[in-house]
Amino acid sequence: MKSAKPEDIDESSAPLIEHLAELRTRLIWSVLAFVVAMVACYFIWNPIFDFLTQPICNALEKRGQTCGLILLKLQEGFFVAMRIAFFGGFVLAFPVVGYQLWRFVAPGLYRSEKNALLPFLIASPVMFLIGAAFAYYIILPWAFDFFLGFQQGPLALPDDPTLAAQAVAQAGGDAVPPATAAQPWAGIVFQGSVEEYLRLTTKFILAFGLSFQLPVALTLMGKAGLVSSEGLASVRRYAVVVILVLAAMITPPDVISQVVLFSVIYGLYEVSIFLVRRIEKKRELEEQEADV
Repeated sequence: MKSAKPEDIDESSAPLIEHLAELRTRLIWSVLAFVVAMVACYFIWNPIFDFLTQPICNALEKRGQTCGLILLKLQEGFFVAMRIAFFGGFVLAFPVVGYQLWRFVAPGLYRSEKNALLPFLIASPVMFLIGAAFAYYIILPWAFDFFLGFQQGPLALPDDPTLAAQAVAQAGGDAVPPATAAQPWAGIVFQGSVEEYLRLTTKFILAFGLSFQLPVALTLMGKAGLVSSEGLASVRRYAVVVILVLAAMITPPDVISQVVLFSVIYGLYEVSIFLVRRIEKKRELEEQEADV
């Protein structure tokens, strides 16, 4: 009896050890993909930064301003490169991480369950890219155009050589007029920090990319029978509060950004209810056909 118990324990623990070993392998591949993507993005951080600054450059160009950001700290350039590396590594490794998750879960699924899960696995990175593109091409240009509208006075920095040349021309070319020339109000001009701008931009892109995962997650849970359309609709008031809190935590501390993100996430929540309701109707039809 004493020798049988350890054997029973070893046999019962073997599947768990195999699952843990498989999980470790998938985590290693995921981390390795992230590290490789991060290192690759570090060496090409300049083109990535140029791409990420297009929204602010376009908004400044509309106002006839020069696109330029400044380094407030000596080490800020290095941290900007590292932030871009982490951001690019996360985006590039996202499909690999999803594939490793699929390889870990798939052996324990039936064929019908695999066929049901595979579309959601494909839809997840697609929805992330759609959310990131929505933030980059629609939300960011609109937000920057709105925030830059609070500038006033001459839209140039005090040490801008172009502004000095214009002042000389207005004075007849004889001498540079004094800096206090007929300016009845204090000028407000954008002079952004590289790190602050990058933090704001990447936070917007990641926030919208992840928020667009909501329909995928809720629809998958509805497919598995974990949630229902009636249940999601009944907790709508609580979902509003949770979404407001998330929008306040993710976005910068301004009401406009929070309202925009809240509107998008809540709209996706309503879309999720609609998709779960369609799945339930399809399931009911299949059950009725099976009964017949």
